[in-house]
Amino acid sequence: MTIFEAYNSAKKQLESAGIEDYVFEAKQIIKHITGFTSAQVLSFYNRELTEFQLNNLTAILHQRQIRYPLQYIFGEWDFYRRSFYVGPGVLVPRADTETVVDVCAEYLKDRPSAEILDLCAGSGCIGITLAVEFADSDVSMVEKYDEAIRYAVKNIERNGAGNAEIYKGDIFERYLADRKFDLIVSNPPYVTENEMNTVSPETRFEPETALEAGDGGMEFYKAITENYKNSIKDGGMLCFEAGVNQSKIICGILADAGFHDIKVKKDLCGIERAVSGIK
Repeated sequence: MTIFEAYNSAKKQLESAGIEDYVFEAKQIIKHITGFTSAQVLSFYNRELTEFQLNNLTAILHQRQIRYPLQYIFGEWDFYRRSFYVGPGVLVPRADTETVVDVCAEYLKDRPSAEILDLCAGSGCIGITLAVEFADSDVSMVEKYDEAIRYAVKNIERNGAGNAEIYKGDIFERYLADRKFDLIVSNPPYVTENEMNTVSPETRFEPETALEAGDGGMEFYKAITENYKNSIKDGGMLCFEAGVNQSKIICGILADAGFHDIKVKKDLCGIERAVSGIK
C-alpha cells in the first residue's frame, strides 16, 4: 500500500467512525507512521509503506474507531508551537487554551522578571509555554494529581523550561497562596455534571477530575478568586479559561472580588474563552 492509498483508506475509516476532523487526523496519522513532514508526504506519496508502518497504521485506526484520543495514541501533542507529552491521566492540550496564553503574553510583555502561578496545571502546557516565552520569568505550577505531575515534569525538561517548577498541591487548601505573583492563570475544571453526559467520546477517556466542577461549573473559579486574590500584586492579573456561556458569570465573580479592567477574549471559534481582570 502506498502512502497515498493509506491516506485515503484512513480518511474513509475515520469518517465511518464518526470522527469530524477525519481529513486532518488522516494527515497526522500518515505523518506519524512515516516520520515525514507534510511536504515529504506530498513528495513521496507513491512510496510503499513498510510492514511495520502498515501494522502501526492498522493499530492506530483500530484505537480511533473506539474513539481513543489521537493525542494519547501519539503520546504527545502540539501546543503554542511546541510539543508536550500527554497520555491517560492528563487533560489533552487544546487549541482553545492558546487564547488564554495570548492574553497572558500580552500582559507579560510589559512585566519583566514576572512571578507567574499556574493553578490546576495538568500537563503544564500553559505555565511551561509562558516560562519559555518569557525566559526571565519565574513560573510556579500547582497540580493535585500525580499522573499529571509526571507529565508536567517531563514537559518542563522537554521544552527547556528551567525557570518553571511543578508542585503537588490543592488549590482549595490555598497552596502557595502565601506568595505574591504578577500573574495567576488557570484552566480549571469547568464542565457541569449534566454536560459530562454529553461530552465527546474522546473526552470520556480523559480524567473527570480535570473536567468536572460543581456549583454549575463555577466551583474552581470561585475558590481560586477567593483563595488567591491576595496572592496577586497590585496591578497584577488573574486570567481564567472559560467554558461555553460561562464568561459573563466569571466576569461577575471577578467584579464582586474587586477586580477591574475585566476583559473577555474569544477563541478562533468565536467562543468567549479567556476572562481576565486586574487587581
